[in-house]
Amino acid sequence: MATILRDGDLSLLSGKVAVIGYGSQGHAHALNLRDSGVQVAVGLREGSPSGEEAKAAGLEVTSVTDAVKGAQLVSLLLPDQVQPQVFEDHVHANLEPGAAVLFAHGFNILYERVKPAAGHDVIMVAPKGPGHIVRRLFTEGYGTPALIAVEQDASGNARNLALAYAVGIGAGRAGILETTFREETETDLFGEQAVLCGGTAELIRAGFETLVAAGYQPEIAYYECLHELKLIVDLIYEGGLAHMRWSVSDTAEFGDYVSGPRVIDATARERMQSILGDIQSGAFAREWVADMDADETRLKSLRAEAAATQLETVGKELRSLMHRAGER
Repeated sequence: MATILRDGDLSLLSGKVAVIGYGSQGHAHALNLRDSGVQVAVGLREGSPSGEEAKAAGLEVTSVTDAVKGAQLVSLLLPDQVQPQVFEDHVHANLEPGAAVLFAHGFNILYERVKPAAGHDVIMVAPKGPGHIVRRLFTEGYGTPALIAVEQDASGNARNLALAYAVGIGAGRAGILETTFREETETDLFGEQAVLCGGTAELIRAGFETLVAAGYQPEIAYYECLHELKLIVDLIYEGGLAHMRWSVSDTAEFGDYVSGPRVIDATARERMQSILGDIQSGAFAREWVADMDADETRLKSLRAEAAATQLETVGKELRSLMHRAGER
């Protein structure tokens, strides 16, 4: 069993922390650290639309280069595809001797797309939730669990520094687990692809299309296969699968037990193993990096294709009706 950590020495963050990026994770880290008493500077590209938002929140906002200069720790919270160029152009040459570099996801370190020099700690603090949740729970006095990892311990104190940062963003309130950059990256990619995003999205679409093909109204199919999913996920989040099964009807629970394994059967599990194998071998990373280098041509095509499906068009209309009803 993993050891759940809760404590860290926040006084280790005695200097400036540069948070590079002010998106989902960036805004949450910057604000939570600031509210924990840490000196924070947000580094953004010139003309970034996030600049005014960060300033309005009372944060110091500057260029990426200026934020990195003089920083004790640089938290690189940009999208994976953007990080390598920003690191090369603005971070690498401006790091103070001994400054630590922190990531919220291990992709670019594991696949060697970003390579901090040997004299710098390379650490990770990865909250297990989107940034708006990390921020909201912090303001409510709670926290979001986080993973920490050390890839390069130049100072001999990298683990403690990662713990201090995790406590600063509120993760100590919920629990901190130690991992490695490899484990975090591979499990994160697998979870996204097989369950949280890819698996769930495809299950919704397949269920919707099965009902529509059988002659049922698309609107009814949408409600049954997508709209109600949030209610079920909320129950699972609150108390696990057992709580969800306790909360739904006995009919639903019985159907869960007898039909769930018919959908996710041995063949589906074999395909999950194949997905995990592609992640572990680096095949997925090579495919994604190649698309990044091609201006994300395939991603854009897949995004446009998904947006044009009947599921999305029906859902857009139903959501607009629900929103209008809520405004009355």
